[in-house]
Amino acid sequence: MRIAFASGKGGAGKTTLTAQISRVWPEACALADCDVEAPNLHLFLHPNRKTSFSVSLEVPKAVLAHCTGCGQCRTICRYGAIALFGTKIAVFSDMCHGCGGCFAVCSEHALEMGERTIGQIDIGALADGTPFFSGTTRIGEVMTPPLLRRLLHELDSCTLDQLVDGPPGVSCPAVTVANHCDGLVLVVEPTPFGFADFKLAVQAFLAVHKPLVCVINRSGLPGNDATEEAVCTFCAQKGLPIAGRIPFSRKAAATLAQGELLADDQFYDLARAIHAHFHTVCEGTREVRHG
Repeated sequence: MRIAFASGKGGAGKTTLTAQISRVWPEACALADCDVEAPNLHLFLHPNRKTSFSVSLEVPKAVLAHCTGCGQCRTICRYGAIALFGTKIAVFSDMCHGCGGCFAVCSEHALEMGERTIGQIDIGALADGTPFFSGTTRIGEVMTPPLLRRLLHELDSCTLDQLVDGPPGVSCPAVTVANHCDGLVLVVEPTPFGFADFKLAVQAFLAVHKPLVCVINRSGLPGNDATEEAVCTFCAQKGLPIAGRIPFSRKAAATLAQGELLADDQFYDLARAIHAHFHTVCEGTREVRHG
């Protein structure tokens, strides 16, 4: 069973919740940090890295001797990765999304396969042996979904329950992770901005047809009682179960800011509620993901 922790916005608390829940998960589990643009799960859990390798994206390289200047490759490219100067093409590999359309339309073999490194995957384990997977994009790289798919493919080899710290928001990286998981824990911060982004996240993740459960973080945040009540009403209307609430605490915030986790017993019941929910509803979803 692979469960991703997601949020409509950065800073809602999904990374700290992933770390906390992993320590009291009812079964042995593996961990993956799929927030590849800013991975930070390791700051709380301190894994030992055992292996690392780069991940590349296949991109075109121009073979100018074969180019007739027909411009078909430029026309089909929707990302501006190919330009035509006079009768010769120029390829800007950093803009390429790797769709392969340019190869399909070039009958003169004026393109050959090259590659662009998009990031790195690290595999290791925590001190107690818990497997730990992490990815990091190359600085300046905009194509994270291929790196995420490779990272999740590496995770497929693990037969344990898998807890995934997903990318924040609802853009392509977050949806990519959602599509490769059995269920999602949506962490919501009950502030006006947090609630607005949470509603966008619910809309996006319901579209991937995966089971959802919600956790309210910083519950009881001063001045946000009405918003928290609105979050609960919205969840009820959408049929989204609320697995639990994590109380707002300045002391807890200070502890987490130092890279330290909170006492495990505060998350024991929450971990079991999430575990029980997904073990009940995820059987069919797991078959779809592996199929």
